[in-house]
Amino acid sequence: MAEDAQIAGLSFEEALKELERIVSRLESGEAALQEAIDLYERGDQLRRKCAERLDAAQARIEAIRLDSEGRPAATQPFSAG
Repeated sequence: MAEDAQIAGLSFEEALKELERIVSRLESGEAALQEAIDLYERGDQLRRKCAERLDAAQARIEAIRLDSEGRPAATQPFSAG
């Protein structure tokens, strides 16, 4: 459970960087079997955390885009000026 709490405390960027390191280590083929299993399990936890964060961000974006009646909210064109 302490590992779950540690992962929960990571930002999306931190979790993604750690996941990238794990994938690199697994792809290298240098990890012993038990280490590879442990890395895979942690990587799966990190992947789930990243997916949850992305889903939450997408939901927030959709909420911003839709008005209270579910229609696209009126938006102004972006101008860089």
